[in-house]
Amino acid sequence: MKKTWNASQFKVPPAQGKTRFHDFDLPGPLLHAISDLGFKYCTPIQAKILPSSLSGRDASGRAQTGTGKTAAFLISVITRMLNKPIQGKRKPGTPRILVLAPTRELVLQISEETRHLSKYTDLQTISVFGGMDYKKQKKQLSVDPVDIVVATPGRLLDFQRNGDITLEKIEVLIIDEADRMLDMGFIPDVRKIINSTPAKNKRQTLLFSATLTGKIT
Repeated sequence: MKKTWNASQFKVPPAQGKTRFHDFDLPGPLLHAISDLGFKYCTPIQAKILPSSLSGRDASGRAQTGTGKTAAFLISVITRMLNKPIQGKRKPGTPRILVLAPTRELVLQISEETRHLSKYTDLQTISVFGGMDYKKQKKQLSVDPVDIVVATPGRLLDFQRNGDITLEKIEVLIIDEADRMLDMGFIPDVRKIINSTPAKNKRQTLLFSATLTGKIT
């Protein structure tokens, strides 16, 4: 018989000036996945942003790739969904969380990290990006309810226009690498996407960028 895991098996001693993942009230299945990944103490951006994002507040962070920002926003949204599961039947193609990223590579990287962190949950993640078989992605969206969609803006708008995805139930919108989105000319698309999600007082927004210029914020 498989032994059930509990947080006491994940031993991390308190350390001065460091924040442990234990210091947040994270759900057991998520803490289990964090333990498997060997994360013990938060990176500076995680320690800074998690108190705000876990409490449901909007947040923006200046962060380069490799600082742990992806895990920071994923830990927040996975906690939210596990603590507030949706009861009853759900329509396919109606995600709760939307992560926008500028490139296919980043979409795949975020999706991979999402799968690692949600491995002990039933949460479903779908990647949506150009340069890959449209029908295959469409089939994924139409079969089962989806919790997290990680997407590049152009392909997401294609699916939206064709009625394969609706953003009216989005609870958290995450915009990653906003400065690159600006450089790549994605801002008009990003605006269209934002306008089709619930009003900003009805959703949480998290924004990450290597630089936070006035134009981006």
